[in-house]
Amino acid sequence: MIRSTRKPSKSTCRGFSLIEVLIALTITSTLLTATMAALDASFKGYKVTTEGASTNVVARIVMQRLTSMVRTGENFGPYPVNPITTPTIESTWMEFVSFRDPVTGERRVTRLERRDGDAETGPYELWYVVTTFVNDTYQSESAAPLMVGLNKVQFDMEYDVGPQLKRVTIDLIIQPDDVQDAAIGANLEAPTIRLVASASPRQFDE
Repeated sequence: MIRSTRKPSKSTCRGFSLIEVLIALTITSTLLTATMAALDASFKGYKVTTEGASTNVVARIVMQRLTSMVRTGENFGPYPVNPITTPTIESTWMEFVSFRDPVTGERRVTRLERRDGDAETGPYELWYVVTTFVNDTYQSESAAPLMVGLNKVQFDMEYDVGPQLKRVTIDLIIQPDDVQDAAIGANLEAPTIRLVASASPRQFDE
């Protein structure tokens, strides 16, 4: 029995040419670059969203604290020149007596004020300053920031004859922080958050 041996042709043994390898590498690198860019944009978008949500929660807690202090405070300032003709005053600060003890003579004056920020914290900061007096004698002062990254801090204070504070409207515009690095190369911009709340001292609560 005669067996015929067939040699493989040159085409069946032929490998990839250098040009074909380069084309395959180019296509693979392009796909990997597009995938990494999509993942990077997705991660940065997630960071912007989470930062906005966390800033919203913190801002609402701060706003609730501010309105609570207004309800329990007394002897508010600044005062309008004439509460009859101009009962409303716009201010970037507000102060009031937050604690009074007639037995010991201790009195605490709380001041909420807007201060300039910097390149990292943003245009403005909201500061909380407490000054303690005993029998009208200065004792101590403590200060701390309540919020940073604010684009607007405004107190609209409406007075009654006295002058006694009738109502204050707190207007805050907050820029979510820690998103500057996420915006680089992704063209992302976190939306600002605006919170407006009104509160009255106890004697004017309905």
